[in-house]
Amino acid sequence: MKKVMIAVAVSAVFGAPAFAFEDSHGSSEMHSGGHAAVSDEVIAEQRAALAKNTKGQGFGPQAPRDIDAVAGNNQRVFSSAPAYTEMNLCNIHFHESAEHKGHDFSLYAGNGDGHGYGSGYKYSGTLSKAELAPVKHNACPSAHGDLKPGDTIEVHYVHTTAQVKPGPTLGSCLSKAIKNPQLRVETQVYVLVNDKNALDFKELTAYKKVNGLYQATNIPTNTGVPVEYEGSTTGPGYNEKGSPFQVTWGIRPHVAKVNIETVGEWCEGNDFNEDHGHGVRNLVTNPDLLSEM
Repeated sequence: MKKVMIAVAVSAVFGAPAFAFEDSHGSSEMHSGGHAAVSDEVIAEQRAALAKNTKGQGFGPQAPRDIDAVAGNNQRVFSSAPAYTEMNLCNIHFHESAEHKGHDFSLYAGNGDGHGYGSGYKYSGTLSKAELAPVKHNACPSAHGDLKPGDTIEVHYVHTTAQVKPGPTLGSCLSKAIKNPQLRVETQVYVLVNDKNALDFKELTAYKKVNGLYQATNIPTNTGVPVEYEGSTTGPGYNEKGSPFQVTWGIRPHVAKVNIETVGEWCEGNDFNEDHGHGVRNLVTNPDLLSEM
């Protein structure tokens, strides 16, 4: 029973599809899912609740963060996870808009619905008219809208020190033998374009065994040296409370362009049962909840 409870918890905090935090409501302007965006006061209240609910409780550093900022006051220490090439890939999923901020993805998408949709950060560069041209069918439709050319996604390639096979939800990162594995998330932000010559998302998420370990073999290597830091799991369920899970993050600072049609095809069927972009956690800005980089 304990393993099941841990698996459920890990799946939930990573935004696995079996778990909600997806009811959207609020007031003011609209976002792509058709739900109204909340006011600045709502986000401020969430940040205040997070600070109150974590103060003096001993929570470790949190995620996501601004990867261009290095300051942090959190004193909890844990060992960095090994390089992802020395770990097993256990799950791949993505968030609609980037959860992290920095470099090529620093354009604020807005407050969203207060539950993780319509917020986050977008590609801050420019795209051509051809890249932004509408497609016949937008990608990955859900109750929160769909993805269209010009949208940004943050892909999480999750790795574990447990001996596992990649699969749906973050429960796939645990095993009967290891209930507290080290976790690492290699992260790449993509911008969706109407261009058949852009990257193929099915190739970007392909995996196989390499030297006995499951590996995503096509994670981009030309998008900058990853910014590494110690943080936590993410997802909008942690807008007002701390995540107790320790994660080593590697965030590539530059965006890659991906063919939107291939993202839509991936959502129609993949080994991870992913069919839409997950919501984002509010950017963590409280220095007491950030590690020093």
